[in-house]
Amino acid sequence: MQRRLYETKRYRETDFTERRDKEKGKTMGTMRDDEIEIDLREIFYAVKKKILLILVAGILLGGVAWAYTVFLVAPVYTSMSSMLVLTKETTLSSLADLQMGSQLTNDYRVLITSRPVLEEAIEAEGLDITYEQLKEMVTVENPQDTRILEIIVKDTDPESAASIVNTLTEIASEFIGDKMEVVPPKIIEVGQVAEKQSSPNLPLNVMLGVVAGLVLSIGAVVVTVVMDDTIKSEEDVTKYLQLPILSSVPDRKDYINTGEKGKVQKKRGSKGRKKKG
Repeated sequence: MQRRLYETKRYRETDFTERRDKEKGKTMGTMRDDEIEIDLREIFYAVKKKILLILVAGILLGGVAWAYTVFLVAPVYTSMSSMLVLTKETTLSSLADLQMGSQLTNDYRVLITSRPVLEEAIEAEGLDITYEQLKEMVTVENPQDTRILEIIVKDTDPESAASIVNTLTEIASEFIGDKMEVVPPKIIEVGQVAEKQSSPNLPLNVMLGVVAGLVLSIGAVVVTVVMDDTIKSEEDVTKYLQLPILSSVPDRKDYINTGEKGKVQKKRGSKGRKKKG
């Protein structure tokens, strides 16, 4: 009998403990949700309060990006020529010729940027640059499913870019026909002097500067709010310290200031009466 009573009592205590833990867990979960909601609200109001500074930061960084792009970055101009790869002097007449032409484009891309071709182009143009520097300026592309090679040259001078790409195209065509003993690629388009710069992109850089300014300023505001652990209100005491509010003392600075002004006026009044007397 005593054993049954002991087991019944133990079961009730266990059940009570479990229910208490569940209720406590629900309460803590609710408190955490409330804290998250309050934190997001605080961040929103903090950002709203500093919205003018955030906009100013975005405009300032946008201005910095504009000044950097205009005054510190040299404009680059692009000129392009193209050539057609053939396996015969006549037009292609069979599928085998077409496949052979597609395979030759890969070889031609390597030959165009080879050292002999680039060094000859440097000598022909009278350039004061090295082979490696010219190679960085040249790009050879092959549009998909075509036998066309596009030679692209980038330079800070638009006329120089057009001159280099045309000279390089002629030298590469002759070099390929001589070394590979095939029909030289046919030049189908010569490079033109560019009227507009290809880079840098001024609108894009300014937009990126504005976005960077906005993101950095908002991030600074968010970090300030998150790292601020000072107690500012009665709700903060309950939120951070988990302590109940027993009483609060109101801030009566206005009353103190009014009282001090009244005392000063009384003193002045009493002095004036003494003088009259």
